[in-house]
Amino acid sequence: MSAEAEAYLRIAGHRRLTGEIRVNGAKNAALPCLAAALLSDEPSRITRVPDIEDVHRLIEILKTLGVEAEFHGNEVVVRPSGVCGGSPPDDLAASLRASFLVMGPLLARTGEASCGAPGGDVIGARPLDVHLAGFRAFGAQVDSVGGRTIAHAPRGLRGATIVLDYPSVLGTENLLLAAVLANGRTRIVNAAMEPEIGCLADMLNAMGARISGAGHHTITVDGVERLSGVVHELIPDRIETGTLLIAAAATRGDVCLTGVSPRHLEALLSKLAEIGIDVQRGDGELWLSVDSEAELTATNVQALPYPGFATDLQAPITALLTGASGISMVHERVFENRMQHLNELRKLGANIVAGGSVSAINGPAALSGAVVRGTDIRATAALIVAAVAAEEGESRVYGMRHLARGYADLPAQLAALGADIERV
Repeated sequence: MSAEAEAYLRIAGHRRLTGEIRVNGAKNAALPCLAAALLSDEPSRITRVPDIEDVHRLIEILKTLGVEAEFHGNEVVVRPSGVCGGSPPDDLAASLRASFLVMGPLLARTGEASCGAPGGDVIGARPLDVHLAGFRAFGAQVDSVGGRTIAHAPRGLRGATIVLDYPSVLGTENLLLAAVLANGRTRIVNAAMEPEIGCLADMLNAMGARISGAGHHTITVDGVERLSGVVHELIPDRIETGTLLIAAAATRGDVCLTGVSPRHLEALLSKLAEIGIDVQRGDGELWLSVDSEAELTATNVQALPYPGFATDLQAPITALLTGASGISMVHERVFENRMQHLNELRKLGANIVAGGSVSAINGPAALSGAVVRGTDIRATAALIVAAVAAEEGESRVYGMRHLARGYADLPAQLAALGADIERV
């Protein structure tokens, strides 16, 4: 698609963000919870669902598996039929990484599952080894044919102790989804500890599963024979919350975010404090107020699995650090190809030296408007933060198809807080 025909954001910089915004439900909790609805033949209703492309794509995948699913007013009602199964069309599977999450539920409930190669942002290697090794430990036969994963367990799954090679979030979720209907006890060791996994476990337990330890390195699951439908509310989106906090800090703003979970943001709040930004906490609220003349201080950031600093906030905080005095070092230790936003930040005037998965940001830099392009969801968000905070000029930010996959209404939220931003 030519740049002339492609949608972009027009952003005029040097606007201080002020006001109050309610945060949406978590993208990274919505997708596994939608997949969990496959485990029962009764309807489930999931609330506070963000209106994003990845959710709509997964709903389309569920429909191809014989499931009725409706999205209305930030709620999704899923009505699995008595018999559901099959395989997602390859084009849909390739459109998002979470398409592979249908494998666990289908294998547990029907004894067979198949899925083409999943897609998603090109941010580094995200192999399926953790998923496949886990399915085999459950007693399933797993083969790869022409890029398609095919798993069979005609006699059902049996509980097992599974030690993950690394704490994969999607892998932990897929194995949880399979383990709840397996015969016997399952222990998932070196499990991912992200809050979204706790949200999934809460939904499964409400459906009748017996899960303990979610949110810790070892999760224990005692299999049950069947699960019922449920009404389940998603947790707040900690990445959306963090992006808005970072944008407010970059513009020396005065912002209140409501409907949030501060305890999910300890690493970010700690780094903001090091930079010189104090965020006040309330019951489901965060207040950030920065003096317009405040000088920010450089710091070092390492993106790590939870409870470390979130890799999904590495690009946005890099945009903030371009305005901090001194040299900040940012290390990306989760995905090896997640520094593609750096060249685009340089176009806006950032002084950044990068080598592999490490970048050195020399600030403060006086950012000014430019034409830039986001290459993934969070890189696009980072460029928006930088453009909103630019001291002068107007920016064009391309990459809206990426942004729409992960943020329900980030441009509208920023506009409500006073940013001069519009979709063209």
